[in-house]
Amino acid sequence: SRPKASQIGALASPQSQEIESRDVLIKNLQELEEKYKDKEVPKPAHWGGYILKPQIVEFWQGGEARLHDRIIYKKTNKNSWKIIRLAP
Repeated sequence: SRPKASQIGALASPQSQEIESRDVLIKNLQELEEKYKDKEVPKPAHWGGYILKPQIVEFWQGGEARLHDRIIYKKTNKNSWKIIRLAP
């Protein structure tokens, strides 16, 4: 879902590895921009991800004298959430 330039930048950079100079990154970027000019950019092989499907989400905001706001959203079915206020 990233912009194409960011996708190519992710491929061009050997993240967290030592490189000789910034020129290495620029050269990699230019080569990959040409290679994927009219093609979809593949996700780097080392990337992963997670799909989160929360059932309960709590929002907490600190308040004076410990009177914090605590709001829970609790999943009730596929498209609905129940909103519950908790005492701090």
